[in-house]
Amino acid sequence: MASRCWRWWGWSAWPRTRPPPAGSTPSFRHHLSTQEKTLQICVVGSGPAGFYTAQHLLKHPQAHVDIYEKQPVPFGLVRFGVAPDHPEVKNVINTFTQTAHSGRCAFWGNVEVGRDVTVPELREAYHAVVLSYGAEDHRALEIPGEELPGVCSARAFVGWYNGLPENRELEPDLSGDTAVILGQGNVALDVARILLTPPEHLERTDITKAALGVLRQSRVKTVWLVGRRGPLQVAFTIKELREMIQLPGARPILDPADFLGLQDKIKEVPRPRKRLTELLLRTATEKPGPEEAARRASASRAWGLRFFRSPQQVLPSPDGRRAAGVRLAVTRLEGVGEATRAVPTGDMEDLPCGLVLSSVGYKSRPVDPSVPFDSKLGVIPNVEGRVMDVPGLYCSGWVKRGPTGVIATTMTDSFLTGQMLLQDLKAGLLPSGPRPGYAAIQALLSSRGVRPVSFSDWEKLDAEEVARGQGTGKPREKLVDPQEMLRLLGH
Repeated sequence: MASRCWRWWGWSAWPRTRPPPAGSTPSFRHHLSTQEKTLQICVVGSGPAGFYTAQHLLKHPQAHVDIYEKQPVPFGLVRFGVAPDHPEVKNVINTFTQTAHSGRCAFWGNVEVGRDVTVPELREAYHAVVLSYGAEDHRALEIPGEELPGVCSARAFVGWYNGLPENRELEPDLSGDTAVILGQGNVALDVARILLTPPEHLERTDITKAALGVLRQSRVKTVWLVGRRGPLQVAFTIKELREMIQLPGARPILDPADFLGLQDKIKEVPRPRKRLTELLLRTATEKPGPEEAARRASASRAWGLRFFRSPQQVLPSPDGRRAAGVRLAVTRLEGVGEATRAVPTGDMEDLPCGLVLSSVGYKSRPVDPSVPFDSKLGVIPNVEGRVMDVPGLYCSGWVKRGPTGVIATTMTDSFLTGQMLLQDLKAGLLPSGPRPGYAAIQALLSSRGVRPVSFSDWEKLDAEEVARGQGTGKPREKLVDPQEMLRLLGH
């Protein structure tokens, strides 16, 4: 089997004894052999995991990769997750665009796998299928009051200011003076920073027009970021912390008591964690210089980290119609190192606020009943990207390992999945014989009334966004309504 596959994929010539089809011309024979040898692969999801997986697979000279995306536009969390004031992080879009321009790669947006086409249908049309669709849900707090108006996930809030179509009508209530963010990761800091940044500093970013309008009217003056554990366990990174400390018009509120005895503990921790904790420690305990002291004194807004607090309940307003605060259990730490757990002391504390944002993690959803899914961990069970018990099916990115790490982590992870797929090809573990690829899927989509959006279609939408932004000095004004996008393309 392996040797047959090996020859078929073009690593060795066809047996010279096999005669060409009767009456065939050399050019027909060449076309046929090229078609026969094409390795048809599809990738589901066009965020960093999808594009980096495609990039690695295209190193194989016979590979053709089709990338399917639910949204009419590509780039996933680079477009809908990265904060508007971090344009440098979005530069990876240039690399992804180069990949999409390859003659052996195609992007098909506005196609929802699991609804418009099933995974078994894709597996029949392609030699291999890679699921890279990320984590499109958020972890619930699972506490009373979570469903009250005035409570939303940080994920939805980020989607709202970044123009994710499903969140465009969020309308967060920023009429209160205090917001509480439950969580202490980079997403929590992004949300706090956007809430407290003077709107004029966001005018030249790609934040949506609607979000900027709401933020201009915001009355939020104080943002608390609440974590169950202590300063040594925060999940954000030093770059994001430094940005918060230097945020124009805002001052940090840190309780020196939370940092007692930390100086000795940080000697043993890895260097990145050590530098991060030292910066927190200095901010909390050292007297600022005259310039910084003057800046803090004139700040009209503030943000603070509340450690050793675990949310128990969202407190309702007197009429019971909206969120008015969070009840927190005071915790203490047990255990050492990474195994440190927060356990309740029995004390409680109420923190009044007008807005509660839960930022306790993203979560993947199952895509299709035919694909195994671990709902507890929120991932597809896999070994190095090979989906367990389903040959020819792979996964990469957050749906493979959980929602952790930065774009570079996803790059490494996706390259590894690509490597495994090509190893399996080499070992003769993928189906032999030609596969129709997009031709078969296009026919299915057409019969179901689905109009895919190509990469050149996206480039028309891209040009439209850039043109709309020019008038106001923005890099682009994002289109947020899929129907408008399809209308602009004449679909």
